[in-house]
Amino acid sequence: MNKELIIRSSSNNVDFALLKDGKLIELQKDEDDSNFSVGDVFIAKIRKSVPGLNAAFVNVGYEKDAFLHYHDLGPKLPTLLKFIKRVSTGKLKDYSLKDFPFEKDIDKDGSITDALKSNQSVLVQIVKEPISTKGPRISSEISIAGRYLVLVPFSDRISISQKIESKEEKDRLKRLLKSITPKGFGVIVRTVAEGKKVAELDRDLQNLYDRWVAMCKKLHKASHPSKVLGEMNKASSILRDIFNDSFSSIVVDDESLYIQIKDYVQEIAPKKESIVKLYQSKVPIFEKFGIERQIKTSFGRTVSMAKGAYLVIEHTEALHVIDVNSGNRSNKARNQEDTALEVNLISASEVARQLRLRDMGGIIVVDFIDMNTADNRRKLFNHLREEMKDDRAKHKILPPSKFGLIQITRQRVRPEMKIKTREEDPNGINGKEVEAPIVLLQKIKHDLDLIMKKDYKKVTLNTHPFIAAFLTKGFPSLRSKWYFEHKKWVKILPRDAYTYLEYHFLDKNGNEITL
Repeated sequence: MNKELIIRSSSNNVDFALLKDGKLIELQKDEDDSNFSVGDVFIAKIRKSVPGLNAAFVNVGYEKDAFLHYHDLGPKLPTLLKFIKRVSTGKLKDYSLKDFPFEKDIDKDGSITDALKSNQSVLVQIVKEPISTKGPRISSEISIAGRYLVLVPFSDRISISQKIESKEEKDRLKRLLKSITPKGFGVIVRTVAEGKKVAELDRDLQNLYDRWVAMCKKLHKASHPSKVLGEMNKASSILRDIFNDSFSSIVVDDESLYIQIKDYVQEIAPKKESIVKLYQSKVPIFEKFGIERQIKTSFGRTVSMAKGAYLVIEHTEALHVIDVNSGNRSNKARNQEDTALEVNLISASEVARQLRLRDMGGIIVVDFIDMNTADNRRKLFNHLREEMKDDRAKHKILPPSKFGLIQITRQRVRPEMKIKTREEDPNGINGKEVEAPIVLLQKIKHDLDLIMKKDYKKVTLNTHPFIAAFLTKGFPSLRSKWYFEHKKWVKILPRDAYTYLEYHFLDKNGNEITL
């Protein structure tokens, strides 16, 4: 498995494309005006408490107040409030917490009005970015994430990632961290810490502690509201969270970003420094790596897959619905059940990819093709769980229902990635939009593959002159590639009367081939 990270920089944003064996699996955008990213810490003021919601609205500087629920306060809230008050007034200049007296924990079933008062200063962290009409979701349980560890102030717990399965390794890491973690702080050990030496963990811990101290120094003269600790730049935070030995290259088209990423990779994985490359060709970087094409074909309402199958993805306010279709294809499998299983397994892999690619969150309902045997339903469920194993967002998958529906909940912390795949109709119909040309070509190829399986002796394609010219130009042309694949020549006839999206396949007698 080869993973590549392709980074495109422009004047006002940076795009990150993660490829797995050449296939786009994640797409993220870092915009300059994004001041409310997950992980950012703000010193803010409580606007008002709402007992009915058991939550408070907090002014963090966004146009809509941030939402702070009682369950997101953290048990050590009284200690945090006391610390902020003493640091803000300049009475406390030691930020180590080793001699700071801890207050009694708040009641886990208490009321927001007992815990917080209007106009009170509080330190909060963004856990969910502003989405649609809602302001950010925040927490007063502060944590600072590093490469191997997450530092949690006002805690004494050492937690190990559940993905580290070896009991001996868990015990080793717990023992190491107990010996190096400063008093007054807790630590969460991340999966990538598995097998790491104490020197690497200690260095990461020291970096996190230094960031905590730098943040505390800002509190004394900080205005309310203001950001006191920013998440590291997007490139470094993505590498921090996903980088591992399976990466074969990181390609960047901006020199300053290249130097920055090279330095960060040298810091976290010195042996992998050589995989960071500066892209200098005149061909746009996303074109060169085939990402632009994949974006156009992956973000539409319909997503084509292997074997003629396709997905239809609908987004609503309440949930996302994905419908699996087998397509009208010749069935080489022994029976309908085998066909259903084959299509469902292909679809499950694509569904897992689409969830990451679009960063879809909330409730997702997938309507797979009905299967009669419990064994096949179990195979599908296990395959989907395996495909979603690499997904960093918290998610839960329920087994298939009798109707073939699988329900998924997936954590949403950022707005969903939406990319427009429709363009203005070149036929000049006002206000009408059509699928981008690349999607049209994909549909033509999809139909041709189905036709060729039916053994027609002679096939003619009638299409708009623009499309006909595109299919026949150059060598090898797309038509030539079809010939090499199917060993049959397709005659292409331009038709001036056709609209841009119109095309028809005809047999040797001039009759339209219907699929």
